[in-house]
Amino acid sequence: MADKGRKHHRPKHQGSKVRVDLRRNKQSRARQQNLTHDLLSDQENAADVNQTERVTARGDLFRRRTMVGIRVEGDQLLRDVDETTCLRGRVTSFIGLHIIVRCEQTGTEYSCSVRGVLRSLARDARNVVVTGDRVLFRREGDATQGVIERVEPRHGILSRGSQGREHILVANIDQVLIVTSAADPEFRPQLVDRYLVCAEERGILPLICISKSDLIDPTILLPNIRAFGRAGYTVVLASTRTGEGIGRLRELLRGRQTAVSGQSGVGKSSLLNAIDPELGLATADVSDWTHKGTHTTRRARLVPLSLGGWVCDTPGIRQFELWNVSLEEVDGYYIEFRPFISYCRFPNCTHIHEDHCGVKMAVDSGLIPTVRYQSYLRLREDDTWAWKNPARGTAKS
Repeated sequence: MADKGRKHHRPKHQGSKVRVDLRRNKQSRARQQNLTHDLLSDQENAADVNQTERVTARGDLFRRRTMVGIRVEGDQLLRDVDETTCLRGRVTSFIGLHIIVRCEQTGTEYSCSVRGVLRSLARDARNVVVTGDRVLFRREGDATQGVIERVEPRHGILSRGSQGREHILVANIDQVLIVTSAADPEFRPQLVDRYLVCAEERGILPLICISKSDLIDPTILLPNIRAFGRAGYTVVLASTRTGEGIGRLRELLRGRQTAVSGQSGVGKSSLLNAIDPELGLATADVSDWTHKGTHTTRRARLVPLSLGGWVCDTPGIRQFELWNVSLEEVDGYYIEFRPFISYCRFPNCTHIHEDHCGVKMAVDSGLIPTVRYQSYLRLREDDTWAWKNPARGTAKS
């Protein structure tokens, strides 16, 4: 008989268990049986079955497994590892299965793979490891090879929707520099507004940069610049040719974790090279035929600034789909609306057709800029069809 007074100590890595879904193979699996159909076809057996019961085939239909050495932190599952045998690093870029991790202790870059168990813990296989992640990894084989053992909890996530799933552009940032151009390609305030909604939802500080300010008369953009400024957003007019705004951007990025994002061809890489000439990022001109940008930056790349801090140069986009924003809460992410929403007569006011609407009265009184209210109407009109899923919104700009 076992000694009842004896305490059995399990190893630290076995201190917790979780049940996780197994990843399905890409090849579809045909059902081997249809037990419910067969049972209900038998009148005798069907009469004996409780109507609240379901008959389900066992075996390969159960696609879950128990994993040990896992703990829950926030909304993430973290794997317990021996930290004394690992190095700490940050993911600077990845292409397919090739992930570049910069070691925090030495600054050396390692080409890493991902431990298979991490793919089982991730909610989405596409976002197992993303640019900006802080990770624990072990060196293996060659001096510059490694394997990622754990991804630390994320904060400051910039993401968008893509083909019905979340696509994380970069993680662990303090702020996002939203870059749009005054011309070539044309100024797109609606795209900026979508970024602002995303930043407000994620708790990231948004900064707005209007590049190529030397190509047009800046007074043309005054209505939008004033509207952004009245809402409390920082707006910088910049030009790599004249040097306008570069010093201001340098101060805004110094010592911070910044994602730089915007439409293709607006000059994100050129701006970063002007801010920190040591970066040497590749650049390209806008197409003379389409007047649209080309994808000079093929993947998100995190680089340290010589003046302190990090920047992530993200690939240019032509549309930005909102993720995890429901139609009912989108008005709350227009920060100019917030002081006036409580004056609406109806608690579910859409601020479009209702009487006694505090937001519409503020627009009529000039307290909310008309261009921002029109932006809100366009966002709702364009996205109405996509708000059936309350956890996600798809927006095309």
